[in-house]
Amino acid sequence: MDTTLLKGLEVLQALAFSDSPRGVSDLARELGLTRSNAHRTLKTLCAAGFARQNEATGNYECTLKLFQLGGAVLARVDVKKVAEPLMEALAAKTQETVHLSVLDEGDVIYLHKIDSPQPVRAYSTVAGRAPAYAVATGKALLAFQTDGYLSRFEGKLEAFTPKTLSTMTTLRQEIDTIRQQGYAINRGEWRASVCGLAAPIFDASRRAIAAVGISGPIERLKGTSLKNFTPDVVQAARSISTSLGYVAQ
Repeated sequence: MDTTLLKGLEVLQALAFSDSPRGVSDLARELGLTRSNAHRTLKTLCAAGFARQNEATGNYECTLKLFQLGGAVLARVDVKKVAEPLMEALAAKTQETVHLSVLDEGDVIYLHKIDSPQPVRAYSTVAGRAPAYAVATGKALLAFQTDGYLSRFEGKLEAFTPKTLSTMTTLRQEIDTIRQQGYAINRGEWRASVCGLAAPIFDASRRAIAAVGISGPIERLKGTSLKNFTPDVVQAARSISTSLGYVAQ
């Protein structure tokens, strides 16, 4: 194991559970570290934004960055619990596979899914990843991130199929359309034989924290089918958002 990382986590945990800022010697004594090791670890935590030093006393305390990380994890747990019955209803209505996805850098992670009952269906795994710019749930989430978020894809757009949005110009045009209409479509951009439709889920602070969508073989999810299912997918996303405290303007 990486002992340096473990020491850092121990110091961070000690700060998190402390009622007041802690001094270097105090922490070193409690955790069995040398004073120089404790001091170096605290400075690293400060540089990473997880701790700060009080200028008056010289003691250290946690920042809200730790709270933000915990909040992000908690939001994922909450959204899965809230979304599941609505996902089941959407699966029953569409007879297609339903995904709940969250954004992780340039990918989406499938947080939960309900498989289509049909023998031919879209294949995916819970905790699996897909490039966000090439699947419906990913594009639905990208459309409601900050303006600079898309810049991480500059020079990294791989063409998985002939329909993949493999230039920044086409990706930005697609994102603008999704923002206007409120949902995203995958036209065989990740897997040529699979199409999808998704809409974003917002929390009480109006952040797009997840997306819910359907996917299936292109033979079943052609233009007319996607159009017919759009209101159901959008309504499922809205209902989940409302349950999480989101209030539309």
